[in-house]
Amino acid sequence: MHRFIIVISWLFGLLLIGLSLFVTLETLMRKVFSASLQGADELGGYTLAISGALAFTIALTERAHIRIDLLYSRFSTKAQAVLSWLASLSLALFGLFVARYIWLVIRDTLAYHSTAPTAWSTPLIYPQAVWYAAMLIFTAASLWAFARASHLLFTGRFHHLNKEFHPKSAQEELAEELSDLERR
Repeated sequence: MHRFIIVISWLFGLLLIGLSLFVTLETLMRKVFSASLQGADELGGYTLAISGALAFTIALTERAHIRIDLLYSRFSTKAQAVLSWLASLSLALFGLFVARYIWLVIRDTLAYHSTAPTAWSTPLIYPQAVWYAAMLIFTAASLWAFARASHLLFTGRFHHLNKEFHPKSAQEELAEELSDLERR
C-alpha cells in the first residue's frame, strides 16, 4: 500500500504542478499578448476534483483524517477500538455515498451527452470518469480498512486495531516529520 500511496502522491503533485504551469502560461499570455487560452478555471475545477478524491485515499492510509482526540486517550483500550472502528465505518459509508452520487452524475452526463459550458466545450464524461475512478480507489480503500477494522474488533484484537487505526498522536507526527527531514 505504501508504494501505491507514493504513486498517488506523485500523481497528485503532477496534476497540481501542471495546473500551476497552465495558469502561469494563461496569465503571461493575457498580460503580454492580450490573448487567452481560456479554460484555466475549467481545468482547475477538474484538477481539484480529481486531486481531492486522491487526497482522500492518502489521508485514509496515512491516518491523517481529522478526528478530535481530546478524550480519546482517556478511554479504555476497548472503547478506543470501538471508536476507531466507528471512524472506519463512517469513512466506508462516506466513500459508498459519494461513489453512488458520482455514478448518478455520470449516468446523467451520458444520457444528455453533457459538455462543459466553456469555450472548450469538453465532453464532461472524460473528467468525470477520472474523478469517479479516483473516488472508487478511495471507496475500495475505505471498505478494505473497514473490513480489516471489523476483523480486528470482532476477534477481540483491540490493541492491534488501535495500533492500525487510532488517530496519530503529536509524538507520531513529530517522529514522521523528523524521519522525513533526515531522509532529505
